[in-house]
Amino acid sequence: SGKQTLKIFDGNDAVKRNQFRLISVPRIAKNEEVVEAALRAYYINDDQQEYELQTFTQQALLSDDVINRNDAVEDSNLSSVFRESIPEAWIIRAKPNDEEVIRIYPAWLKVGMAYVSLRVNKDSTTQTVIKEVLPLLGKQTECLENFKLVEVLMSSKQVQRMVLDNQELILNRLKDIRKTSIRQMNQTRFYIVENNKSIVRVNLLVGGLPPQLSREEYTNILKAELAIKTNVVTVSHVYQAQGAVVLEISCFSEAERIYMLVKDTTVNDKPLNVVVIPEVVASKIPQNCCPILVFVNPKSGGLKGRDLLYSFRKLLNPHQVFELTNGGPLPGFHTFCKVPSFRVLVCGGDGTVGWVLGALEEIRHKLVCSEPSVAILPLGTGNDLGRVLRWGAGYSGEDPYSILVSVDEADDVLMDRWTILLDADEPAEGTENGVAEPEPPKIVQMNNYCGLGIDAELSLDFHHAREEEPGKFNSRFHNKGVYVKVGLQKISHTRNLHKDIKLQVDQHEVELPSIEGLIFINIPSWGSGADLWGSDSDNRFEKPRIDDGLLEVVGVTGVVHMGQVQGGFRSGIRIAQGSYFRVTLLKPIPVQVDGEPWIQAPGRIIISAAGPKV
Repeated sequence: SGKQTLKIFDGNDAVKRNQFRLISVPRIAKNEEVVEAALRAYYINDDQQEYELQTFTQQALLSDDVINRNDAVEDSNLSSVFRESIPEAWIIRAKPNDEEVIRIYPAWLKVGMAYVSLRVNKDSTTQTVIKEVLPLLGKQTECLENFKLVEVLMSSKQVQRMVLDNQELILNRLKDIRKTSIRQMNQTRFYIVENNKSIVRVNLLVGGLPPQLSREEYTNILKAELAIKTNVVTVSHVYQAQGAVVLEISCFSEAERIYMLVKDTTVNDKPLNVVVIPEVVASKIPQNCCPILVFVNPKSGGLKGRDLLYSFRKLLNPHQVFELTNGGPLPGFHTFCKVPSFRVLVCGGDGTVGWVLGALEEIRHKLVCSEPSVAILPLGTGNDLGRVLRWGAGYSGEDPYSILVSVDEADDVLMDRWTILLDADEPAEGTENGVAEPEPPKIVQMNNYCGLGIDAELSLDFHHAREEEPGKFNSRFHNKGVYVKVGLQKISHTRNLHKDIKLQVDQHEVELPSIEGLIFINIPSWGSGADLWGSDSDNRFEKPRIDDGLLEVVGVTGVVHMGQVQGGFRSGIRIAQGSYFRVTLLKPIPVQVDGEPWIQAPGRIIISAAGPKV
């Protein structure tokens, strides 16, 4: 064939490990073409004029003293038969330069300037580089002794840092790195870093504690369960509603001991959880900067969440990406509590979005930025909220970087949230001394919709099926198939929901038509994208919006009607529109709020607007 295969090494390190890459080039290729192909094999985009290839024999490869052999001029007229039988091996070398341009990155956040370029020659030392670079970064008044130059190698497996000696010659250092590995040079950056007097301070957020206790009571529990040493451990923040505290620890070994111990500790039969909280220095964030706080639910949406978690940790600072299965949204919001302006990206289904919005509502008063905008990457099965806000019907593997660009370009809109109070008449089961204790009222938050009757019953059956065999529910397609199967089983059932409930809207009694399901909708998407209200104009009602302070009430006559709505052939029966609702249940009825179903005992349900819009 007119082609030949060459082994290419990118430096001494590759030779020692015998790790090469193969390139295929025409036998009549010019030297430059071979160099270019060799660089391309290692994904190096530099100008090929700056590099050359040195050849060495198979013996040289086997020898330990590679470096000395490389420089020896080889006899190119060796028996060509052997040349044909083994692929030739070459090593990429950088041509020596008397001066070079290097990039120096500031190790602090400087918006609009990622690095400064500096020309260095054979006399340039670490100290002279620091002296030249400080004025370019606006730090001309600072003392040189307060800064150091750090060489950082960012390979795919690890990050290595090395502080350069003040008298080290920079050109020699570059030469050494390139001799070791050309690719390593491409993965190496030089950072100018401020010398900090390091104080040991580890913050741990411990959750899963009993809610609504005082700081003293929490400290006593931690002393009893974890034997915390109060001389090095202080409770710096208390989140009573969530049953969580933040511990500030001034000793590494004590922090490590507590971290390991918490994972095996239960209080009131409830396991504790712990998260290491990174410290964000809010005073150093520039004024026009609005960082993003990312929450990922790795269990959502066919388990795509786990891949996204890794992708966002690579693209962003890993300290701004939080896994919701580890302590919920609280660790993320606590980390960002002093940040003057930030935005949130929630990766998960509608339930996950509700969870984050609920946590935001509870902790809002402790945040400097009390109303951050929230973006959604829909990972669930229905994703109605994601559809309405135009994030799409569900994540299908797009490039995570393009998602971050979309978040950056997205517009802010307001949305109503609703509080639902469920007050059961019947006493709780398992009465003591024959005296029945009524169940305390339950309060839940709603973002999308609340369903009573057939809609909730299907959700409940799906929920039970998923709890029995969670492993099977890892694709949207399978999940929807189960919904259909559950629905078909209910087709012949007739229920008279209108006889079992009474509805009051804004203090007026409303007569219900003959229906099997009653649904309160806040957004114009229900059951994976169906428009339950419909688009026809109607003089009796205002055109629905997600920020109008009103809920729409719609009825469905059964499974067949729900199927027709899903298919887009019909809409629901419009019943009312209002801002305050009172539903009286005369018997136990299935209820679902944003996809979470349960059976509600007879009693009252009150729906009203919740706090400020989000």
